[in-house]
Amino acid sequence: MFIQTESTPNPATLKFLPGQTVLDLGTADFPSAEAAQTSPLARRIFAAGGVTGVFFGTDFVTVTKAEATAWDHVKPAILGAIMEHYQSGAPVLEGEQAASGHKGHDGPDGDIVRQIKELLDTRVRPAVAQDGGDITFHGFDRGVVYLHMQGACAGCPSSTLTLKMGIENLLRHYIPEVLEVRPVAA
Repeated sequence: MFIQTESTPNPATLKFLPGQTVLDLGTADFPSAEAAQTSPLARRIFAAGGVTGVFFGTDFVTVTKAEATAWDHVKPAILGAIMEHYQSGAPVLEGEQAASGHKGHDGPDGDIVRQIKELLDTRVRPAVAQDGGDITFHGFDRGVVYLHMQGACAGCPSSTLTLKMGIENLLRHYIPEVLEVRPVAA
């Protein structure tokens, strides 16, 4: 098994490409070792030490390291954990875990919300996935779109710029009712 790695815009996060499907559908975010209890793969990666976050996409794993940890020290252990996991035959996720996606929204702004979600799914999420992350819709209220960034995008130095200059401009261009985009915590 050959696992490729790619850098991301977030210097504390690397994208690992195992050359196999990680998740069939959606994404999974593990912002702490405690949150990783439903995933044998995430537990192995956290056990490598120096890891502060793990995120799964369809064909990639992004890992965020602690600030005091050097990639040279933790990267071999992470590569070993991913390889061991796939050789073990264990599932990536145990039990029924819903794929992350967008939170629902009904009401008077339903049509606007559907347009926002469609633009996020077709224009934004594929680009964000290239960088090892994901973005989910959390609400729309009085012209403000609330989004949550995950994986490599969470805590990335350029995430604010991505939200404000990229996503906000895109949404405002296509949907005049959108006035602003703001980040939310999980």
